[in-house]
Amino acid sequence: MSNQLYIQNIQSLFDDVQRSQIFEDQKTMTDVVPLFPVSEIHSKYENEKNNNGFDLKSFVLSNFDFLEAKINIERAEHLPINQHIEKLWDELTRSAPEEKGTLLKLPKPYIVPGGRFNEFFYWDSYYVMLGLQTSGRFEMMENIVENCSYLIQTFGFIPNASRTHFLSRSQPPYFSLMLDLLAENTNDGEIYSKYYDSLEKEYHFWMYGESGLENDSAYKRLIKTKNGNLLNRYYDEENTPRPESYLIDIEDYKAPAGEDFYRNVRAACESGWDFSSRWFADENSIQTIQTLDIAQVDLNCLLWHLEKTLEKTSQLKNLVEKTEYYAERAENRKKAIDHYFWDEKGKIYRDYHIKNHQKTSSESIATLYPLFFKLSNVDQAKAVSDTISEKFLYQGGLVTTTKESGQQWDFPNAWAPYQWLGFISMKNYGFNDLAEKIKYNWCSNVERVYNNTGKLMEKYNAPDTETIAGGGEYPNQDGFGWTNGVYQKLKQN
Repeated sequence: MSNQLYIQNIQSLFDDVQRSQIFEDQKTMTDVVPLFPVSEIHSKYENEKNNNGFDLKSFVLSNFDFLEAKINIERAEHLPINQHIEKLWDELTRSAPEEKGTLLKLPKPYIVPGGRFNEFFYWDSYYVMLGLQTSGRFEMMENIVENCSYLIQTFGFIPNASRTHFLSRSQPPYFSLMLDLLAENTNDGEIYSKYYDSLEKEYHFWMYGESGLENDSAYKRLIKTKNGNLLNRYYDEENTPRPESYLIDIEDYKAPAGEDFYRNVRAACESGWDFSSRWFADENSIQTIQTLDIAQVDLNCLLWHLEKTLEKTSQLKNLVEKTEYYAERAENRKKAIDHYFWDEKGKIYRDYHIKNHQKTSSESIATLYPLFFKLSNVDQAKAVSDTISEKFLYQGGLVTTTKESGQQWDFPNAWAPYQWLGFISMKNYGFNDLAEKIKYNWCSNVERVYNNTGKLMEKYNAPDTETIAGGGEYPNQDGFGWTNGVYQKLKQN
């Protein structure tokens, strides 16, 4: 039996477990490990489920192993925050030398985010690497890159996370940025050459379907505008409820939702922003989700960086034609980013709606990406810095959007990645006071919550620094990989 089909092979049992809510978290059932061959468990379930006195929870507990329980960090003593984080790197280290249930095997140990997230996550790992770099844990940084390369070579891309049910989507493509971090430690251009094939494979994944794509159309992750420019969008191969949020998706679908509702939901998961008013047509309800109709500014900036990295690496390898090819791709994308995403009047970069042929109304912190990659001119950068000051920066850090919707990637939550992106973006253009304010506001918030709770959280409340952040499909998590990494890196700068 292919492990990738594991959940499908117990679909009736899985469906009954998720609908009955015998576990508090829908993710629990996706993470269990079968104690017997899945076909045996399935047959046993079909034979027994209608018997008098049959207890579903007892059946699951006796046929599956709950090895990967939620990670809960408890300390007998309250350590200084940096010592706590150093211990956390070891406590969040996992290895998967073989496949177990839905868990994919990986060649090297890795860091998990924490809380309910007990597997390797793609874009989280870049922000984890920032902290590992600060801690001098270079071998673990190399492990993360090796695991990413292994996943690309095995599956053609890096899945959202290292579980079989994530093999239909990726996450924001940070692999080329991970190589930059590794190269900083070694001053070694060979890092890029070593992973050249993986860089190209990941690029082909995002650009798949280009030949034959007509103007004003989209295929998988690729868009051709009516003017013939190439842009990218987030996507997912499946259009079914997510196993890890199964009942939530089914219940959300009951309301008036489009035929691609599940794929739109999953595409938002590929963005890492699950969920946000950024994806909703009415900015309020998930039933109006339209991720597939949007070309995202962050994704296109990340793919520009991948193109530039491929150009640089092609040059290192003396591949003249490929150097020219990727240079042209990067230049074309840079122009497209400026044309499709920059809103002069709004002083912000916005996503682009590919069917309406106009920018979306959502104001999001993804506006930082062109500044992070130095794609903005001085006037654009100044305009964005004003917008950041006026609309996004609060006492506890940078919020992700200006809209309060109850979704976790909206106001009032502050997430670690964007504090780092904000800090560097402002530094890139000499707005040093603003950079320092972003750093101070968020780090102070992290320290306050740590002093009160002994925990490092997945996200924080930016305007109300008396509370802990909330919203979304699950409670705030304790760990927490990217918070630890960004906090350490900011404090070092």
